[in-house]
Amino acid sequence: MTVHPAFPTHAADASPLVVRVVDPLALSGDLAAAWDNLAGEASEPNPFAERWCLQSALHLLDPERRARLVMVRDGSAGPVIGMMPLAPAVKYGRLPLRHVAGWAHPNQFHGAPLVRAGMESLFWSILLGWCDASGWAHTLLHVPRLTEDGPLHRALGDVARVRGSAVEIVHREERALLESSLSPDAYWDEAVRAKKRKELRRQANRLAEQGAVSFRRWQASEALDPWIDAFLALEARGWKGKAGSALASHSETEAWFRAILAGAADAGRLDMRALDLDGRPLAMLVNFLCPPGGFSFKTAFDEDHARFSPGVLLQQANLDLLEDDRLDWIDSCAAPGHPMIDSVWRERRHLVWINAPLAGGSDRLRFKALAKVERIWRRWKRGAPANTAMQDAS
Repeated sequence: MTVHPAFPTHAADASPLVVRVVDPLALSGDLAAAWDNLAGEASEPNPFAERWCLQSALHLLDPERRARLVMVRDGSAGPVIGMMPLAPAVKYGRLPLRHVAGWAHPNQFHGAPLVRAGMESLFWSILLGWCDASGWAHTLLHVPRLTEDGPLHRALGDVARVRGSAVEIVHREERALLESSLSPDAYWDEAVRAKKRKELRRQANRLAEQGAVSFRRWQASEALDPWIDAFLALEARGWKGKAGSALASHSETEAWFRAILAGAADAGRLDMRALDLDGRPLAMLVNFLCPPGGFSFKTAFDEDHARFSPGVLLQQANLDLLEDDRLDWIDSCAAPGHPMIDSVWRERRHLVWINAPLAGGSDRLRFKALAKVERIWRRWKRGAPANTAMQDAS
C-alpha cells in the first residue's frame, strides 16, 4: 500500500489518499459496495469498468493474471476516488518498449476508468505518481478508448502539463451514437431515406407473410438463461461462429457473457430485446443502461433471413430508447462504418487512445523518442497506399 498526500493547503489537515492493488476475486463487502457506489457517481459511465462486468473479466479473460486492479481511496475507509485495471507490457505494438496500459479485452468497448465526478485531475495525479514509484511501470501510461475531450481526457492532459510534459493522442476512432431530442418515429424519418424506409416496410410485410412476427423485451420477472442461450445460439450460427469469434466459440468468453448479463440484470443495467418469427428469434440485441448514457453492447441476427433485414427492424424498435428520460445518449459500441448501425444512428462519438509519460528521466527520453517515431509514421501512413498502410501501434 502506498500513501500520497492529497495536495492540501496544510498537509496536517488532510486525509491521505491510499493507492491499493486489490484482488477482484477476494473483495470485502466494504470494497465491493465502494466499487458499486463509485459507478453511480462516476465522471463518465462505463459498464465495462463496473464490478458486475470487470470482476468476471479479470477472473475469466486474464488467465495469466497480468492485470492489477488499482484503487485510489480517500483514507482507509473513505470513499473510493477511482478504479482502473492496469497491466505491464513489454512490447508497444511491434516495438520492444516496456510500459503500462489500461487493461482491456476484445469485447471491451470503452476504456475510461471509473472516477468520481469532480476528482478527475486528482485521480490522474495520484495514479501517475504511483506509477512513477512502482518498479513494474515504465515509460508511459497507455489509456485506450477515452471519450475525446471528455472530462477524463481533458484532466489527463492538464495533469501531464502540470508534470512538465504533454500527452500524445496515438489513435482515433469514430463510431455511431444515438443522441437526439426527437421522438423515435421522427428520428427514424430523418435518419433513414424515404426510399430505404419504403423498402424496409416491404421487407417487414414479406416477413409477416412467413408467420407471426413479434418484438420482445426482457423483463426482470422473466428467467434470464433462456434469453442468454438464444442469443449465444443465434450468434454462433452466423459468420462469427464460422470465424471462431462468436462468444460461444470459447468457453471463457461464453462464461463471461453469462456472468455479466446476470450481473447487469441484478444491477438494473440490462436491456435485452428480440425480434421473433413464430416464437423463434431472428434478431437479438443487448443494451447496458448506465444513466446518463447507454451502451448497445451486442447484436446478432439470423443470416438465413437476411433478405428481411431483421437486424435493422430490431434497431428501429430499439429507437424507443430516445423516450427514456434517464438517457442522454447511447453508444453503439459498433465498429466504424458498421453497415447496419451507421445507416440508422446519425450522431458520432469520438474516442482516443492516449499516451501519458511517466516522470523518470529515462522514461521521458523514451517517450519523446516514441512520440517522434509515431508522428513520422502517421505522416507516412497518410501518404501511403491503402494496401500498404499498417495500423498504428496501440
